[in-house]
Amino acid sequence: MNWYRIKTSLVGIKRLITLSDEDKQGCINAYKFFQRMQDGEETSTEDETKAVADYYKVLNNLLSVFDLEKLYIPPQIDDSQGLYGNQLLVEKTVFEELNLNKPEESHLLDMGCGRGRIAHHFATLSGGQVSGYNIDPNQIESAIDWAVETNMSDRLHFTEGNHHDPLDFESASFDGCFSFQAVWPFFKKNELDDHAREMYRVLKPGARYACSEYLLSPYFDWNNQEHATLHKTYLPTLAATQSMYPADVCAALERAGFKILVSAPSKSEAWPICEQKRDLILLVRRVVRALEAIRIMPAWVEESLDLLQKGGQAWTDAEKAKIADLNWRIVAEK
Repeated sequence: MNWYRIKTSLVGIKRLITLSDEDKQGCINAYKFFQRMQDGEETSTEDETKAVADYYKVLNNLLSVFDLEKLYIPPQIDDSQGLYGNQLLVEKTVFEELNLNKPEESHLLDMGCGRGRIAHHFATLSGGQVSGYNIDPNQIESAIDWAVETNMSDRLHFTEGNHHDPLDFESASFDGCFSFQAVWPFFKKNELDDHAREMYRVLKPGARYACSEYLLSPYFDWNNQEHATLHKTYLPTLAATQSMYPADVCAALERAGFKILVSAPSKSEAWPICEQKRDLILLVRRVVRALEAIRIMPAWVEESLDLLQKGGQAWTDAEKAKIADLNWRIVAEK
């Protein structure tokens, strides 16, 4: 596993070095777009979706260098474990909340599957099949390659698609659906119902949706200047376009027909792991500066790391203030 992580980091560095000028500029433009959104600029869902895709095309490679291949920060369930160990623990918890009757015969849907590593873990836990859905073709390619490398192509299936469109699956196709910081931060409040109805449509009767998602806590106050400032700083770093309250998401799920079984804060906080990764970024920035000096690493990489570091600190402050939660838990049943 250690060699795998080293290999993943090296591949990530190689891809960053060889990125096209178009992709680099697209990432920079996307981040500036997110910042303008926080300044109050009116934006369309189509433009927001494009910005997310352009940003993640680069971000997924950048974060893979820091062992964040799954593209989410888990709660620190076990302080003797690092990021990866706690990811496995929270994934196992979400898997158990799906309450599968015959796991080995199940077919699950991973909404916002990223590079397919979570889908792989769920397929390992269940013994069944998992289909992943994601907007970024770069990540879908990585997910397919990983399925081949691990000899699980017969049980792992990945589809490129836009969450804002009708899901490209037949009705009542899945025995469960799950997501990790990949769904609700990308919908305006008036768009929640459409996606909730699509999730309801593709699930079988009695199936569950379970998630660990970024949501504002009920204590977040848009009229509080400190809250608003922290939000403005951390949200672009998450590559999120929207921030919803749990009540907004649960109401949309209920209107779609779901019964809410759980809506609760994470059982533990993610900020200790955020701080670990922040310290790692500080170390890597020194290396990046040296590589920039001899023209091996492009200058924009350190600028990106600076933004990640500042956004990560703002997130840590927000979670310590209990105004936002990276891993709010929702379990809903059809």
